Amino acid sequence: KDIQYISSYYYNKLELIRFDSNVGKYVGYTELGVKNAERWNNNPSQIASEMALREAYCLNNVGIDYQTA
Repeated sequence: KDIQYISSYYYNKLELIRFDSNVGKYVGYTELGVKNAERWNNNPSQIASEMALREAYCLNNVGIDYQTA
């Protein structure tokens, strides 16, 4: 639970939407981002895919990062 995966989408340096593995859903920060977050959060396979990326990126590589420290 100490490891967090975040995937953010930007346009013109403005964050539109973010997936946070600790929250477990997408959060929109603009009008378009909120609409997309609602749509993506209603798709269980989309959420499961993002949660799987937490394991693929974070959990598999955390040992590598701590080895070099």
